[in-house]
Amino acid sequence: MAAKVPSVTFNNGLTCPILGLGTWQSNPGEVTRAVSEAIDIGYRHIDCAHLYFNEKEVGEAIKEKIKQGIVKREDLFITSKIWNTYHRPDLVEKAVKISLSDLGLDYLDLYLIHWPMAYKEGSDPFPSDANGKVIYSDVDYVDTWKAMEKLVEKGLVKSIGVSNFNSVQLTRILNAATIKPVTNQVECHPYLNQTKLFDFCKARGVTLTAYSPLGSPQRPWAKPDEPSLLEDPKVLSIAKRLHKTSAQILIRYQVDRGIIVIPKSTSKSRIAENFNIWDFSLSEEDIKAINSLDCNGRLIPQAEGREHKDHPFANPDIIF
Repeated sequence: MAAKVPSVTFNNGLTCPILGLGTWQSNPGEVTRAVSEAIDIGYRHIDCAHLYFNEKEVGEAIKEKIKQGIVKREDLFITSKIWNTYHRPDLVEKAVKISLSDLGLDYLDLYLIHWPMAYKEGSDPFPSDANGKVIYSDVDYVDTWKAMEKLVEKGLVKSIGVSNFNSVQLTRILNAATIKPVTNQVECHPYLNQTKLFDFCKARGVTLTAYSPLGSPQRPWAKPDEPSLLEDPKVLSIAKRLHKTSAQILIRYQVDRGIIVIPKSTSKSRIAENFNIWDFSLSEEDIKAINSLDCNGRLIPQAEGREHKDHPFANPDIIF
């Protein structure tokens, strides 16, 4: 019997498993098997997005596991994200219906604004001019948010939130919201531990969700001389003492902070390894040692759209 994953309670009273499976950079040919194996192992939270171009394959795994009687739809927590080209309010419902259709679902448990920047509307996810620069749209993400709220009212999604929003942007949403965002999903790992943003969100009833918690070791733009979080001496030392892997330490680090964590893998053994973190916890000293690794080491810079007025971390005056 697989361990039951603890849940986090959102500000709307709904719950979300604190550990989920990420699907970014999971190839369509691999992701159906990975999601299927993850559900067998005990995962109930699957993090998806329109931009990952694999929601149909994720949906195939969900459908098969429900058909087999392994899970019911209500046992699962499925997240998706609206892409930047759908920010215009009249396109928001269309966007969620595309994801619902691809996933084969009637509703999403959580729908996020993937990034605060709006791009030119159309079928190209990265519309660009003759010089290769992304073409922007002037849609305000607050207007997108108001359209997201209507999705909750229509029963298409249970909860709504944001991703990659800084504290200033989140404040604008909170001030305008009828329905508060339940989470802000951001890059978060010991080199970028997001303590200030975490405290900011927590004080306002917004849960933090950590993507790339292992330091995104497979990111295509990684440089040979960049440090590897999984091979960091402090992380390795704690892992050795507790007879765990570095990945298990890094995932447990987020769980012990109360942060939802969504490590990505398509390897069955690693998916299982990442799940098996419930028989230990980190001491305050361990957390302190891992926190000391923070160096504002952002590994997902989102170079596209960096000149957009709403890019979340291109403005050096906004510190978190």
